[in-house]
Amino acid sequence: MFHAFGASDPGCIRANNEDNFLVAPESGLYLVADGMGGAQAGETASKLAIETVLGAVQQESEMDADKLTAAFHTANQRIKNIAATDRSLEGMGTTLVAVLEHHGDIIVASVGDSRLYRFSNGALEAVTEDQTWVNEVGRRLGLADEVLKAHPMRHVLTMAIGVSEQLRVNAYTLHPEPGTLLLLSSDGLHGAVPQDVIAKILGKNLSLADRCHRLIKEARMNGGPDNITAVLLERTGEPAPPKPESKKTEQHSPDSTVTAG
Repeated sequence: MFHAFGASDPGCIRANNEDNFLVAPESGLYLVADGMGGAQAGETASKLAIETVLGAVQQESEMDADKLTAAFHTANQRIKNIAATDRSLEGMGTTLVAVLEHHGDIIVASVGDSRLYRFSNGALEAVTEDQTWVNEVGRRLGLADEVLKAHPMRHVLTMAIGVSEQLRVNAYTLHPEPGTLLLLSSDGLHGAVPQDVIAKILGKNLSLADRCHRLIKEARMNGGPDNITAVLLERTGEPAPPKPESKKTEQHSPDSTVTAG
């Protein structure tokens, strides 16, 4: 269903990259995770989340929204269990946004503030809703955007994988038309690049790789205060191929790129 490309960059401030992403067209699965926890903990959490969801998809002959949500819960418990056995990993967690191909549609699941955008007919819209204090508390209190941009709680997540027994997963189903672009991004990208600039870059007549790299370059030009990750998918007019019996997929560590399709 999709041509795909993903890239990640540590940004301009941080020495390490706690983001991870996955492009696995053989499994119809695309993921972005933004880890947190300091030292190596954030990288560990984002890597574990991606490994766990990929493993769940590979083990199932037929996935649906409930099973994808269950995989997020499994990742949540796995990260909590591992953190409990290693003090250096205590408090680690990660955001996670997933796109899964499903009979011509896509299933989307998200926790935290990594996002999925849809770009079609020149218009860019956010599909996912941020699980943040700003979005779920500040805006409901009627605080102005100017106030929220400087608020001391502006970076606080209300939900993350690996942090609590209680996990709220947002799930969506979309039917993207041929030519539609889907962008999975960590907040190092959409937090640094205005939405109209993202739309302008996605609308250029460039390869997926060039558009991904342009997005990352733009985030770096705006200071690159966080790790930056983008996975870009283009819906083709081709029917979804049957899943092969044996799947060859690649998981991608930080500072890497991959193309598929």
